[in-house]
Amino acid sequence: MKDTTAEIEKKYREMLMAKSGEERFLMGISMFVTAKKIVEASLPVGLTPKEKRRAMLKRVYPELILSYEF
Repeated sequence: MKDTTAEIEKKYREMLMAKSGEERFLMGISMFVTAKKIVEASLPVGLTPKEKRRAMLKRVYPELILSYEF
């Protein structure tokens, strides 16, 4: 599904590219931290650190878990 016009996509890309490499890098880190918090919030309460790590990996990379033993 694509609901953004080519004009708006172009403007958005121009805005992003006007930022420095450091600013774009920090934006990526911020998005990663936010995504991690969202996944963590969806996990059951009371997991051990090891269980939490496995559950997070399974949620984000389900195909990886099938071929990897912890």
